[in-house]
Amino acid sequence: MAEISLPPGSYFLGFDSSTQSLKATVLNSNLNIVASELVHFDSDLPHYKTKDGVYRDPSGNGRIVSPTLMWVEALDLMFQKLSKSKLDFSKIAAVSGSGQQHGSVYWKTGSSQRLSSLDPKKPLLEQFENAFSLKESPIWMDCSTTAECRAIEKACGGAMELARVTGSRAYERYTGPQIKKLYDNQPEIYNNTERISLVSSFMASLFLGAYAAIDHTDGAGMNLMDINERAWSKVALEATAPGLESKLGNLAPAYAVAGNIAPYFVERYHFNKDCLVVQWSGDNPNSLAGLTLNIPGDLAISLGTSDTVFMITKDPNPGLEGHVFPNPVDAEGYMVMLVYKNGSLTREDVRNRYAEKSWDVFNKFLQQTQPLNGGKLGFYYKEHEILPPLPVGFHRYAIENFSGTLDGMKEQEVEEFDPPSEVRALIEGQFLSMRAHAERFGMPSPPKRIIATGGASANHCILSSIASIFGCDVYTVQRPDSASLGAALRAAHGCLCNKKGGFLPISDMYMDKLEETSLSCKLSVHAGDQELVSKYAALMKKRIEIENRLVQKLGRC
Repeated sequence: MAEISLPPGSYFLGFDSSTQSLKATVLNSNLNIVASELVHFDSDLPHYKTKDGVYRDPSGNGRIVSPTLMWVEALDLMFQKLSKSKLDFSKIAAVSGSGQQHGSVYWKTGSSQRLSSLDPKKPLLEQFENAFSLKESPIWMDCSTTAECRAIEKACGGAMELARVTGSRAYERYTGPQIKKLYDNQPEIYNNTERISLVSSFMASLFLGAYAAIDHTDGAGMNLMDINERAWSKVALEATAPGLESKLGNLAPAYAVAGNIAPYFVERYHFNKDCLVVQWSGDNPNSLAGLTLNIPGDLAISLGTSDTVFMITKDPNPGLEGHVFPNPVDAEGYMVMLVYKNGSLTREDVRNRYAEKSWDVFNKFLQQTQPLNGGKLGFYYKEHEILPPLPVGFHRYAIENFSGTLDGMKEQEVEEFDPPSEVRALIEGQFLSMRAHAERFGMPSPPKRIIATGGASANHCILSSIASIFGCDVYTVQRPDSASLGAALRAAHGCLCNKKGGFLPISDMYMDKLEETSLSCKLSVHAGDQELVSKYAALMKKRIEIENRLVQKLGRC
């Protein structure tokens, strides 16, 4: 390994441009964190007047967007913070990043010239004020494109055929349906767009001073890329909008070097001119890297604005639920993933309603209520849910004759629970749903272990419920923001692959020394009692029965 070791004394900078914030993490050549910073959109950039980093259309039509310029200004502010921390930018050998998946940015015709001629005396914001044909970027929370989804599926031979080719059936938040909606409703804006970027490739473009390619992994979250060929699908492109391929540009492996950093950053912040920009990718793929998820049978659960469950596989089997992406750190493997829109914001909503707006009270309620909640089941959707496809609404059921088996179990819909039971019904409901869909998708049951990340992974009470419901040990990483950590690790990985002249297994970088790095994880909660796990399995089956009836009655698809 000596000939391909990381340059001693060098740094690797990773970003995560997520729904609510921009994070940065810096690793040294020993893969230990030496700096980190955060820009929170609502509080640090209040003049955009976002709530949770987004604008929700007040008409209730499901349109949810973010101001594109806010992401640009966040980068300006991040560099102010990193400069104040006395970070020596000249030591940074490579930069990479993570972007919230599916979100899209629309560059106005002529903007490539603007990108390539940045003035180092001016902040980025000032130079991109008129660069976008669409001022507000559709993001992953948007669910306004149901009609476009059905049209694309029909044109591609049905939902299952689209999933077989692109890794997923058509989903409202996916970029292809969003582009089709723009073309169908605002063709003049589409025609005045010379490049369409994902959030990840958009941010990478700022660092390159040129349009960055979309990487294979994030590109699979668009309903536009053939996941086996790792190339744009002609059928999907034609079903979406005319002339689309030229607006999307090329695709590239996630571990590839996109180019050297733009002169703007060399002159303004004193980066080394040889600093590499490694392809950016999506936030969940970067978390996969940051969690060092490389053992089949391990599951990762990310508890953020959305909740996700993902694992790696060599043999993907796309279906009508879930998603398949090329693995960002394995040239031949895949990652499979399930996504739930009602994550941390829904937990906060229930906390505010029933736990005095206090996490301490929320946790106290979890601790004082018994596992299984006396058969009280809840479905809590503050946002239109992805899985299952249900609209906004809360549904509560009391299970009669609950003894730990399905025999004689009957449910009664109720208006409300007592506050402690509401809290437990929310948490148990989220993870019973997660386990049920994971099993249905073919994920291992029980998993070998679960590695938890995201903000709520710091909550031991929530982790205890996960261990009891899934029936396996739960591990956590040193830092809950695994996406920016994964991006910094991928910057180092891309640097090594570039040095070698080809793909290198990422595990070679930390094999035999994981415990000495910032990537190590620790056992947080032991597997739940097996009798309790089996009782949760029975409750889970009852929950799925109720869920299926709700989908038949209220489902959006």
